[in-house]
Amino acid sequence: MAPYSGMAKDRTPAPSGTDRQPNEPAARSSGAEVGAFLDQLRALGPAATAGARGRLIFALDATMSRQPLWDSACALQADMFREAAAIGGLDVQLLYYRGLAECRASRWVSDARQLATLMEKIDCRGGPTQIAKVLAHARRESERQKVQALVFVGDAMEEPIDDLCAAAGQLGLVGVPAFLFQEGHDPVAEQAFRDVAKLSHGAYCRFDPGAAHELAELLRAVAAYAAGGMKALAGLKTRSAGAVKLIEQMR
Repeated sequence: MAPYSGMAKDRTPAPSGTDRQPNEPAARSSGAEVGAFLDQLRALGPAATAGARGRLIFALDATMSRQPLWDSACALQADMFREAAAIGGLDVQLLYYRGLAECRASRWVSDARQLATLMEKIDCRGGPTQIAKVLAHARRESERQKVQALVFVGDAMEEPIDDLCAAAGQLGLVGVPAFLFQEGHDPVAEQAFRDVAKLSHGAYCRFDPGAAHELAELLRAVAAYAAGGMKALAGLKTRSAGAVKLIEQMR
């Protein structure tokens, strides 16, 4: 993958130390967050145009604190593709950041094996977050050809919140909802992720560290939405016991 050109200039992150550690657990359970996320997802309008393949940007924080869940993320994206394929298909672009200033976007791929091959070549490296670059890239990509959704999975935020809010607002103006999935309990990240989701007309959800099954359900839900809208999301309950549980939380 080549570095994405035209990315925003790097900003000096707030001091955070070499290794990020989770703060105290949030008051609400991860399960409650999943329910709240799906309530927000239900309120959104149609995603993909009838007869067209959906397009989804799958963005990941690949800094060192994400290493424990990286292998799980590689496996979970296959489930995301399978759900979308059953609905009508989904093209996915992988976007990740790591190190001091590396932020790369892949080509668009149309099956899980291609994406898995791309992800297997990536190793996590220490560095600050670069979420503003992710949001700016998603906006520019959708201006070239419509993108139905942006998914971002991360555990921290070390950037000026005003910059992220401005970028999220621009993303909302071009009609790309951002779905932010937070691993862990960092309150600074939570507030920023919630703000970005709200301003882009997307949704936020937290999952517990190492809870791959929770992230899997969320990724399948967004893939269904990107490929076929809420009707497709509701259709998951005919094939997945986990989806049945999530759909029930939406009522």
